[in-house]
Amino acid sequence: MSFPRFPAPSLAVGLALAAVSGSLAGWWAPPGLPGFLAVAVLLGLAAGRYRLVVLLLVMGLTALAIGEARQARLPEGLSRQDLRVTATITQWQRDGSLARLRLAVSDCRPLAAVRPDCRRLERVRVSWYDPPALATGDVWSLTLRLRPPAGFANPHTFDYGAWLWREGIGATGYVRDAPPPRRLVAGRPGVREAALAHLDQRVADPLTRRWLGALTLGASERLTEADWDLLNATGTTHVMVISGLHVGLVATLMLWLARGVARLVMPARWRLAVWPWWAAALAAVGYGWLAGLEPPTLRAIIMTLIGLWVASGRHAPGPWQGWWLALALVVAIDPLSLWRPGLWLSFTAVALLILAWQGRRRPAGRRGWCLALLRTQLLLSPLMAAAVLLAFGRLAPAAPLVNLLIVPLVGSLLVPLGLAGWMAAPVPPLASLCWQGFGWLAHGLHAALVATAGAVPLWEPPGWAIWPTALALILITLLWGLPGVTAVPRWLGSLTLAVLVVTLAPPDMAKGRLRLRVQDVGQGQLVELRTAHHRLLYDTGPRFRSGFMPLSTLWPAGQHFDAVIVSHGDRDHAGGVPELVARHAVARWYSPLADRPSTAGEDAERRRCRAGRGWRWDGVRFRFLWPRGTPPEKPRNDRSCVLLVTAANGEQALISGDATTAVETRLLDTVPRNVTVLVAGHHGSATSSSPAWVATTRPRQVVFSAGRDNPHGHPRPAVVRRYRRAGSCLWNTALDGAVTLWLGGGPAPAVTTRRALPGGGESVGGDCHAIESPH
Repeated sequence: MSFPRFPAPSLAVGLALAAVSGSLAGWWAPPGLPGFLAVAVLLGLAAGRYRLVVLLLVMGLTALAIGEARQARLPEGLSRQDLRVTATITQWQRDGSLARLRLAVSDCRPLAAVRPDCRRLERVRVSWYDPPALATGDVWSLTLRLRPPAGFANPHTFDYGAWLWREGIGATGYVRDAPPPRRLVAGRPGVREAALAHLDQRVADPLTRRWLGALTLGASERLTEADWDLLNATGTTHVMVISGLHVGLVATLMLWLARGVARLVMPARWRLAVWPWWAAALAAVGYGWLAGLEPPTLRAIIMTLIGLWVASGRHAPGPWQGWWLALALVVAIDPLSLWRPGLWLSFTAVALLILAWQGRRRPAGRRGWCLALLRTQLLLSPLMAAAVLLAFGRLAPAAPLVNLLIVPLVGSLLVPLGLAGWMAAPVPPLASLCWQGFGWLAHGLHAALVATAGAVPLWEPPGWAIWPTALALILITLLWGLPGVTAVPRWLGSLTLAVLVVTLAPPDMAKGRLRLRVQDVGQGQLVELRTAHHRLLYDTGPRFRSGFMPLSTLWPAGQHFDAVIVSHGDRDHAGGVPELVARHAVARWYSPLADRPSTAGEDAERRRCRAGRGWRWDGVRFRFLWPRGTPPEKPRNDRSCVLLVTAANGEQALISGDATTAVETRLLDTVPRNVTVLVAGHHGSATSSSPAWVATTRPRQVVFSAGRDNPHGHPRPAVVRRYRRAGSCLWNTALDGAVTLWLGGGPAPAVTTRRALPGGGESVGGDCHAIESPH
């Protein structure tokens, strides 16, 4: 048995670049791409340039795969329409009365006539309230109400829409009760599901059971929210999610064992034996298969197999050729991996290791290997910290030291003990002994992580500090990783960069200026207003039926707000109050009846938002225009606090909550003319924004805070036309994401949006979009 001979280095680089460029071309979808590639392939064949033909085919196949993924999305015309689908449950997780399912769709048809076709839909993610007994592999006939994949778009927050894209999910929604669901085929548990059921029966301790499932079966969905919080706080998430680290450790252990056996049975020729390398490769593939062959695991298997080939030295590529070949295979097999941060984390880390170690002598002895591992860990730590900071906006200061201890512990003890328990499963007492040892170590490790997180908590820097800090960490990594850099510039540069990071200060904001940001929270409202030294929230966003509050995603815990105005008690405006009270500090509450939220601390001041009441912060004036006197009992929307904010240069912002046309009529003699910014009343409902109100305020900028494809049809078409006739620039958080406006700094307010509207839309005077109603 022998190893295959490696092709020329330029081919590996070409394959990788072809796969990457094909994926990007499929995303941008330039017109005429298929025809161009077909002609190029034919010309290459005619000229005998077969290597070029291979590269073009790789490029074309990856572009086609990305194009198919783009087509496998729910058409806009089927948003919030009832669809009857036949689908197989591929993943599911229960949380109380709610189940979250990932479905592979085999058939889809709209229930209503004259609707777009949905047969291209392949994968969806849905919620199911109070579901029956479910199992992976079940085939169901379900009625779903879906919408195209999208998430909230706010600065410095997790991009849920991008996550849905790279996971290949074409729609999200929920299961409807009518027509009723029908189970067509009961799922048969696979090896992984049977193994998890075996764990549930044999292992009583919850922590041991969860960690065993995650480390040996890739069942990270079994980890609790508390587990994830602890792993994030200590920078050890990668240790508990099966990755190249785990697959590589399993392959290395098998290689050591197999070479030890070879040394015993063939002492004269054990160094020439090939089968230990094949045994290591099979161990890596078997471990990945047991863990479910999810995209990160598949990437880890490919990189490990190429790494084994490089290390074997038998007709093998060099390190860089292996790197390019692994990248080509990963992207060609799974083109969507190009959008996964894990791919770039993995390949960047390996590239750094090649840079740092290529050309060095192999470590000698146990002490040499320990020092080499220590250097490797310390070299990777700042780079990984920078990558996590850019991808997730957090940094665990204790991660370098913790990983220095936990990686060898998990790799040399926990994973081997867990896998030994599975191999000893036919002998239950022996398996229990292995897993009992695993449990003791897991509890000890858990206690150490808890203590570390308490002593050195997770740091979630403000948005303005993320890029400078990450850039400093990357430069420190390069100083120590690049060969040829001497000790003096390394130490001097590292200390200088560390001082710069520690002394970072937020950008100054001039007195008299106002930043108004209408956050994207779906069908609800949350407006953040900032002056030079103060911060105010107008409303707290919705609380959905699942209990999720978008406010929880906007800022790290520990924020201070000088005032919070809860315009009225509707859940889409006051829904985030519990999260705000639990995680942040509020100095003063305003509401129509001066009612403090039931969970607020007694030390929080509370006041009524009464017409005429006002204050001044940093040269910016805040004043309530409504309610006057005692707020009305009904309708509750007419209790809404109406706030007018005036910057130093006279520019004004007006926020009216859900106040109806009756309130607007009473305020016509009070509101200013030609308002700079207006947050449209009641999300653009027909119950607000009367013709007289629009004609009087005549706003230059109008922001609708509404949910994408919301069932109420906000903003209503008559309201949109009314503001357009007034010459207003119109913005909608459903399409633009968070809308940020700066007042008090010049002749016109600066406007930025988090999401660019495809196609740009029709201009309504200046750089603004014409936001059409969904009706």
